[in-house]
Amino acid sequence: MTNSAYESYREKLRRIADISYASAVLNWDQETYMPPKSAARRGQQLATLAGLSHELYVDPQLGKLLRELKADTSLDDTQQRNVRESMRAYEKSLRYTTSFVEEMSRAVSESFLAWEKAKKASDFSLFAPKLEKLLDLKLQECEMLGYEDHPYDAQLDIYEPGARTADLEKLFTEVRAKLVDFVKLIAAQPPHSQEVMLRHYPKDKQWDLGIELLKQMGYDFEAGRQDISTHPFTTNFSATDVRVTTRIDERNLAEMIWSCIHEGGHALYEQGIPDSEYGLPGGEYLSLGIHESQSRLWENNVGRSHAYWKANFPLVQRYFPEQTKGFGVDDFYKAMNTVQPSLIRTNADELTYHFHILIRFEIEKALFERKIKVAELPEYWNARYKEYLGLEVPDASRGVLQDIHWSHGSFGYFPTYSLGSFYAAQFFEAAQNAIPGLELKIMNGNLLPLLEWLRENIHRHGRLYTAEELCKKITGEALNFDHFMKYARKKYSLIYNLKPETV
Repeated sequence: MTNSAYESYREKLRRIADISYASAVLNWDQETYMPPKSAARRGQQLATLAGLSHELYVDPQLGKLLRELKADTSLDDTQQRNVRESMRAYEKSLRYTTSFVEEMSRAVSESFLAWEKAKKASDFSLFAPKLEKLLDLKLQECEMLGYEDHPYDAQLDIYEPGARTADLEKLFTEVRAKLVDFVKLIAAQPPHSQEVMLRHYPKDKQWDLGIELLKQMGYDFEAGRQDISTHPFTTNFSATDVRVTTRIDERNLAEMIWSCIHEGGHALYEQGIPDSEYGLPGGEYLSLGIHESQSRLWENNVGRSHAYWKANFPLVQRYFPEQTKGFGVDDFYKAMNTVQPSLIRTNADELTYHFHILIRFEIEKALFERKIKVAELPEYWNARYKEYLGLEVPDASRGVLQDIHWSHGSFGYFPTYSLGSFYAAQFFEAAQNAIPGLELKIMNGNLLPLLEWLRENIHRHGRLYTAEELCKKITGEALNFDHFMKYARKKYSLIYNLKPETV
């Protein structure tokens, strides 16, 4: 029997989703095709839509409906979880004013444009005033949302519900204690050549290869598309419209490969969320840590594996016979898994990558503790890169301006990248235990069994569990960094011929 109150709730949330996804379309256009002169008007449009969405979400009638449904014992488990999560979001939305939401939206639009100009000119001073304004607003937001121990907790909770600064400090302590020493062992070995990756690869052929890799993963081009952007990203407007972008460097094949596979992993997650739950928590991703687990699982555990390239290196050879002449699959595999310090986070290998995240976590934490000022960021950034990676930062473009996140006000986002990698190792191990002969299937280019397992165990649940609940449901335990270290030691000990006693 149809529950009229639940249907009314569903309709209200779908109207809110319509406005939010209309904003997402404008944001996607802003980062891909928007003409420069429309920037100011686009900022106004986005602010208006953000205000409308907020007003609908804080409507007292919605609150009354949610309280009624929360007490309704006739709802099934999925419906109860939807209502519970919507109530949590509703109560959080009440802490914002419409004027603040609109001001934040305008500040983000202005900040993004300033960041683009600053990055192009490699001049942090062009970005600093807008970032300072945005940071002030985010500090106000922390007070609005409230927190128990640390203001940064309020930002972390936006992207990874339940995450706390103290817990991340413990996690990164483990990273320092276990991963740093292992990377030192690798650094002591002779480096692998990356020559095969760094030849001239024409843009058009790279594009076509990327499309084939996405199709092989199961990305549905009838429900999405790929474009070019400065910073690769995935965006969705429903499970039937999930778009990815990539970046192509004709002198570095790796840029396109990892952009396509990484964003493809994000997109498969969004395409696998039930469209029937559109607008409801059951039709949304769980957390950014879980989202990142999907992109990292495909990029690293699958895409950087020997089995994957046993299937796909012949494809690379067909597209680029001259560039790959004289190289075999082992050369290609070792080139893509070279471990060495690098300046750019998105180009980092899967081990030193977490040092980049550690640096950003420490910087954001210090900003929200008001221990450093925006003007001091370049100096602070450069000192951390020298300390953790032994690198001199040559300019702001390859330093403090390299990431888009702060221009969006996305403080608290970076730690989810490391969380995602650690979840990915744990989930992939569970998939290997559950799918007979998974490595052989990957070696034969058959990725469908893995996608089906992810659909069943992760994608279809939307936001109906917490990240910890889902991890325990899949693997039998909460997130455990040891699974990542087990994966890393096994893989890189073979690549670098490390002796068991040293590992």
